[in-house]
Amino acid sequence: MASRQKRKAAAVVEELPASQNVIAQFKSVDGESTGPPLNLPVNATPDQLEMLLNQLMNTSDDPQPYSFYIEETEITKNLWSDMKTKSTEESITIVYQPQAVFKVRAVTRCSSTLSGHTEAILSVAFSPDGTQLATGSGDTTVRIWDLNTETPQHTLKGHKGWVLYIAWAPDGKTLASGSMDNTVRLWDPKSGKALGDGLKGHTKWITCLAWEPYHLNPKANRLASSSKDHTVRVWDTSMRRMIMSISQHTAAVTCVKWGGEGLIYTASQDKTIKVWNSSGVLVKTLQGHGHWVNTLALSTDFVLRTGPYDHTGKRFKTEEEGMKMALERYQAAKGKQPERLVSGSDDFTMFFWEPEANKKPLARLTGHQKLVNHVSFSPDGRLIASASFDNSVKLWDGQSGKFIASLRGHVGPVYQVCWSSDSRMLISSSKDTTLKIWDLKTQKIKLDLPGHLDEVFSVDWSPGGDKVASGGKDRQLKVWRH
Repeated sequence: MASRQKRKAAAVVEELPASQNVIAQFKSVDGESTGPPLNLPVNATPDQLEMLLNQLMNTSDDPQPYSFYIEETEITKNLWSDMKTKSTEESITIVYQPQAVFKVRAVTRCSSTLSGHTEAILSVAFSPDGTQLATGSGDTTVRIWDLNTETPQHTLKGHKGWVLYIAWAPDGKTLASGSMDNTVRLWDPKSGKALGDGLKGHTKWITCLAWEPYHLNPKANRLASSSKDHTVRVWDTSMRRMIMSISQHTAAVTCVKWGGEGLIYTASQDKTIKVWNSSGVLVKTLQGHGHWVNTLALSTDFVLRTGPYDHTGKRFKTEEEGMKMALERYQAAKGKQPERLVSGSDDFTMFFWEPEANKKPLARLTGHQKLVNHVSFSPDGRLIASASFDNSVKLWDGQSGKFIASLRGHVGPVYQVCWSSDSRMLISSSKDTTLKIWDLKTQKIKLDLPGHLDEVFSVDWSPGGDKVASGGKDRQLKVWRH
């Protein structure tokens, strides 16, 4: 027995060159060197590298967590096992990336199943500060739910067709909904009252909504809506009027994003992505896809969605203070690199862009066997997840677009993916009636969450990380907790 355990232990320990060292230079993601080149033992572990880096950064009293990479490969065991070229002659560069200081715990149980909608739930969204939850449904209503008591709070009536998309203003004070009835409606989520009548102008249904980021406009009163009618309209939500109509796409616009630098990104069934400035002037057309473009994700999506709210729950007293907090969070998330964009298409591929700098893609991401339905950057911008009708979720490098892993387990098309706010876990919803939580360290299923009776169309993880909400064809809203 003892000899078998010894053999097992020996198999686990990799062959390390006896007491050998390698010259290594720490660098940030932006390419800046930290400290001098160091003579490190090849069996140095990530924990030891973290201690060393905190000493170099003078943060030993309040140590920060980091992950480390050699040539885009994460160091998980030690330097030697993760070096591609096994040589101690050459010096190596160790790129470090800060990780979230806080840790999100995986939700494990369904704390409530909430009935009320009489048709499928098509979209689920937590407010930017995570205190409220809204759902849009095929029954033409939007509902607001009380998260403390986990009961219905308001039913918002006014739409005459399916509610296809909902979006919270970044200050959390207004909720917008887009419908099959060609209108956009605005609601006060606290009182449940409609803010005026529907915003009319689109001639076909609304496909997507995007608010101007808080750090650019703390009044949170500009909203973009995309439509099947080939146009995007930008609305002043205070005056309740259209500011401009953007109409150079030649087919349905499927997705709109309002970036942190003020650019508006639109994806269309005309196979292109267009980039506009905030005056509605076309800046670039991004071409390459061979079929409809379904989905867009920005590397700054999470921080734009949450604006001035972070995991500490700190509140701002004035718009100026909120704007400053939102801008600091945005700049920290973006770093010194341009905002990155990923597009997913019916042509089974994704493209990786830096649209501010270049209209040519940096990479074409191939591997899915069917259409790509949804893409999402992790909150720290380090990873991209894609959901496809080929039943898989795939992970890609958020800096280069390089393929990392396929996450397999669903037995039906995957509709949506959503990240935990610490970027350590991912949840996916599927036609197979389940949600799955994936552990990014092991790249395996961490938890299977059955419970829905039919397809799960939409899922959202609260910005604070303590709750997940999901809805689908069975008309039930489920709230999941630790």
